[in-house]
Amino acid sequence: MAGSVLRIGLCGIGLDAYWPQFEGLQARLEGYVRRVGERLEKAGAVVENLGLVDTPQRGREAGHLCRRADVDLLVIYGTTYALSSTVLPMVQRAKVPVLVLNLQPSAAIDYDAFNRLPNRTAMTGEWLAYCSACTVPEIANVLLRAGIPLHQVTGVLDDEATWKEIEEWVDAARAKKALADNRLGLLGHYYNGMLDIVTDLTQVSIAFGSHIEQLEVDELSALRAVVSDPEIAQRIGEFRTVFDVQPDCAQDELARAARTSVALDCLVERHELDSLAYYSMGSGVPENEDTMSSVILGTSLLTARGIPVAGEYEVKNALAMKIMDCLGAGGSFTEFYGLDLKADRVLMGHDGPGHLAIAQSKTKVRPLQVYHGKVGRGLSVEMSVKHGPVTLLAVAEDAAHGFKLLVAEGDSVPGEVLQIGNTNSHYRFSLGARRFVEAWNAQGPAHHCAVGVGHLSGKLRKLAQLLELPLVQVC
Repeated sequence: MAGSVLRIGLCGIGLDAYWPQFEGLQARLEGYVRRVGERLEKAGAVVENLGLVDTPQRGREAGHLCRRADVDLLVIYGTTYALSSTVLPMVQRAKVPVLVLNLQPSAAIDYDAFNRLPNRTAMTGEWLAYCSACTVPEIANVLLRAGIPLHQVTGVLDDEATWKEIEEWVDAARAKKALADNRLGLLGHYYNGMLDIVTDLTQVSIAFGSHIEQLEVDELSALRAVVSDPEIAQRIGEFRTVFDVQPDCAQDELARAARTSVALDCLVERHELDSLAYYSMGSGVPENEDTMSSVILGTSLLTARGIPVAGEYEVKNALAMKIMDCLGAGGSFTEFYGLDLKADRVLMGHDGPGHLAIAQSKTKVRPLQVYHGKVGRGLSVEMSVKHGPVTLLAVAEDAAHGFKLLVAEGDSVPGEVLQIGNTNSHYRFSLGARRFVEAWNAQGPAHHCAVGVGHLSGKLRKLAQLLELPLVQVC
C-alpha cells in the first residue's frame, strides 16, 4: 500500500544489577538507544521506543507494548550484556521479526585511556559499555532453539556502513509490510495455455499476506461508459505531457485510451487496489474488447504512481513489481526477447504497461494495428530502462516453501531499440548472455520477471529472510 507506515519497536537490553554498581552506565546506554531511534526515524519509520529493558518482567511488558503499538519489526540493541530470559518473553509476545543490533560505541576500546582509569570498577563500567557482542550469542542460542529467526547487524553505533545495512533492513521490513497490506486486483483470466504463470492464490496470501480481489471486465467497461468528455480531454492532455505521443497516433485512439485510463483509476479507487494483473481476450462482447484493447496507457500511468500492473494475468510478476516499487527501484514488466550473441547481451522487454519513472528517455506512444497473440489494436508504449545498474526479480514457485525469490544483478546498456511499440532494453550480465540465461532458467521461474534500477540483492535477501522464503541469486 502506497501509504503504508512502518512501525518499529526499539529497545536496548541490559542487566539491572549493573546500574547501582557502575555510575552513569545506565544513562549512557539509554543515550545510545535514543540515537538509534533518531536514525530509524530518519529512515522513515515510526519508532516506539521501549527504553532500556533490563529484567524478565520488563521484557514481558515490552512485548505487550509492541503488540499494542502494532509494530512491524522489533529492533533489539544489545547495549551490554543482558539475560536471554529478558529477551525471550519480549520476542514471544511481540510476534514480529526481530533484528538484533550488536553495535559498539566506537570501532575499538582506547586501551591506553582505559588502563589509565582510576580503578577497576570504572574500568569494568567502561568495558560493559563495549560489551554488546557478549549478549548476542546467548540471544541467538535461545531464539533459534525457540524456532524464532534471528537477524543481526554488527558494527559501530555511528558508522555509515553499519547504518547502510540497518537501513536495508528497514527498507526490507517496509516492503514486507506493503506486501501484507497489498490489495492485488485480478482482472479477467489467464492467457490460455501459459501453464508457467498459473499461481496458487491461497499460497500468495499465505506467503506474502496480500489480499486477492477478483474483478470483472464488465465492471471496468461499465465505468468506462460513464466517463465524461471533459475527463477524456483532460486525460489526453496528461498523456501529451507525460508521454512522447507520436504524430501517427490518431485522436480517436487517444480518446479511447483516455476513457479507459479514467475508468481504471475509478476501478482502483473503488476496490482500494495497490497492484493489478489483467488479461482478457475480450472476444464476443464488443464493449469488453474495446476496453481491454485500450488499457496500456492507463496501466502505465498506474504503474508509474506506485500501483504496478502486470499483463497476461501474471500474479507472481505483479508481486515482483510491487516489491521493486516498494524498494524505490521501479519494477517494470519484462521477459527475454532474444540474445545479441555478438555483443554478449540479453534483450528483454514486453508489450503492455511500462514503468515510466525508470525510462531512459520520455516514453513513446505508438499505434499498433495488431496486438501480437491478442485481440484488437490500439496504442502502446515504447521505452528502454535507464542505462546503469539494474536488478531482475522473479517470484517463482518453490516446492518446500511455496515461493522463492530469484534475483540477478546486471546493467542496462545502450543498444538499438526495436521500434515495435513495446518496452525493450539491452542488458549485460557478469556470467555472459549464454550462461546467464541458462542459470536463470535452471531455477524454473515463469517467463516474466520485474526489472528495477540499482543493485538490490542486499535488500532483497533481507526481505526474503523476513518473509522466511528462499532467495537464489544467479549473478
